[in-house]
Amino acid sequence: MTDPGVLIATWFGSGYLSPAPGTWGTLAALPFAWIIAQIVPPGFLVPAAGILFAVGVWGANRFDILTAGHDASEIVVDEVVGVWLTLGIMALHAPLNWKAWIAAFLLFRLFDIIKPFPINLIDRHVGGGFGVMLDDVLAGVYAGIAGILVIMVLKKLALG
Repeated sequence: MTDPGVLIATWFGSGYLSPAPGTWGTLAALPFAWIIAQIVPPGFLVPAAGILFAVGVWGANRFDILTAGHDASEIVVDEVVGVWLTLGIMALHAPLNWKAWIAAFLLFRLFDIIKPFPINLIDRHVGGGFGVMLDDVLAGVYAGIAGILVIMVLKKLALG
């Protein structure tokens, strides 16, 4: 846990929690997202996710080298990037209240777990740290779009 790559890849050790390290990693991402959203507008979670994506590719590669594995379940920085993207995309459409945070978490986990096309192809065929990260980026984009649609439907129902 003293290696910076391992700290990033496991998101400060949250990837070692079980069961469901991806869920724990997603939960561990939320306080950081909240802090970012207090400092700058929440839409800035999108570029923050982009920066963390690059760092996460390096961290995931480093973790794989140190453990002689590939896409180990302990690597959860990809979940952090994914849920930050989900929140950032949703924030570009509507304010992030507590319901939006819960929806972002649930929608991201749903898309990360079911891996609809083309996420499933990326998960199976793109290797290295880039592949580890990329499928969760797409899951975050899908979840962000789904979150916007949910917000639009709920607004329509409230007004109609």
